[in-house]
Amino acid sequence: MIRLKNERQIEGIRQSCKMLSAMFRELVPLVKPGVAALDLDMWARQWIQQHGGTPAFLGYGDKKNPFPGALCISFNDTVIHGIPTKRKIAPGDLVSIDCGINLGGFISDQALTIEAGKVSETAHRLNVTTKECLNKGIAAAKAGERLLVISRAVEAHARAAGYGIVTRYCGHGVGFELHEDPHVPNVAKGSNPRLSRGLVFALEPMINIGKGDVDVLDDQWTVVTSDGSLSAHWEHTLAVTGDRVEVLTEEIL
Repeated sequence: MIRLKNERQIEGIRQSCKMLSAMFRELVPLVKPGVAALDLDMWARQWIQQHGGTPAFLGYGDKKNPFPGALCISFNDTVIHGIPTKRKIAPGDLVSIDCGINLGGFISDQALTIEAGKVSETAHRLNVTTKECLNKGIAAAKAGERLLVISRAVEAHARAAGYGIVTRYCGHGVGFELHEDPHVPNVAKGSNPRLSRGLVFALEPMINIGKGDVDVLDDQWTVVTSDGSLSAHWEHTLAVTGDRVEVLTEEIL
C-alpha cells in the first residue's frame, strides 16, 4: 500500500535529505585511493550521530543477518549492498556509495558512484551514462503522470548506450520506512500508479556494462553482476508536492 505524506511529513523528509546530502559533500573528498571502506563507514556513522540522525542502513533487515554498516560501499562489479570492510580503494575503482538517514522518524536515501583517481574511459562512460539515466528519469517525472513514464525514460537512455539494466532490484517509496511501496523499476514493466501529491520515492538506476543479470553472494547482502562487468548506481529521493515533483536530495557531483 502506498503511504502518501502530508506537507509536514514531507518537510521532515526534506530535512533528512538535506542532512544526507550535506554528509555526502564532506564524504566524497575522502573517497580516494588508499582509504579503507570500513574507515569511510566509521566516519559516516560518527558524522550522522553528531548531527542528530541515525544511520538508516545500520542493522536493517533480517535480525539474524542485519546489515552491518551505515554505508553500502560497492566496488566495480558490485552493484549494491556492498558491506564496508578493510578493503582499500585502488586507483581506477568505481566506488558506489549508498546511504540513508533517519532524522526524527523521517528517512532519506541517496547514492552516487565516485571515480577513484583516473578510471578507464569505459568505466567513466558507464558512470556518466548512469547519472544521465537518473536525470532523464527525474525530467520525465511530472505530477499527475504515471510512474512508468519515469521508468521508460531511464530504460531508453541505458538501452541506447548498449548497457544492461538491473531489474531484480529497483527504486522504491521512502520516508516513513527505508523501503515502501511503490516499486520504482528502471524498465517500463510493473505496476503503474499515478504520481499523486504526497508520494515520496527513491529513483535509483543500476546500470551494467554487460547484461543486467546479478547474483547475491553468500553474505546474503552483496549483489554483483553475473558476468563480472562493471556497474554504476545513482539515486535521489523525490516528492510530489502540489503540481510538481521536487528532488529532495541535492546534487553532489
